[in-house]
Amino acid sequence: MPYIAINTSQKLSAPQKEKIKTEIGRLITIIPNKTEAVTYVDFSDSRTAYMGGVEISGAFIDLRLFHQSDSEAKKKFTEETLAMLSKELGIAIENIYMSILEFNDWGSRGKYKS
Repeated sequence: MPYIAINTSQKLSAPQKEKIKTEIGRLITIIPNKTEAVTYVDFSDSRTAYMGGVEISGAFIDLRLFHQSDSEAKKKFTEETLAMLSKELGIAIENIYMSILEFNDWGSRGKYKS
């Protein structure tokens, strides 16, 4: 189950969230064995962000994956996701960041998985 948290300084409308969620569902399939059907998308909008002590229009994406994934797939997913968010949010791509965490331990559907 991929988990992706999208934190942004922008206020998002319901149609924007729907479009971004749909695009994330499409893009997550770049990573082998990941599908939209089990991807959890979490939005936090209207956040205040600073870079170098100056308030910016920005976004931070936190992607969490169960098990290690292919580096080239993660690279492609990152590049395409950041470009899509820049376009959809109107944020300069240099102000959008992503972390990718991979776990061998995971809990879902009432069970522990390893």
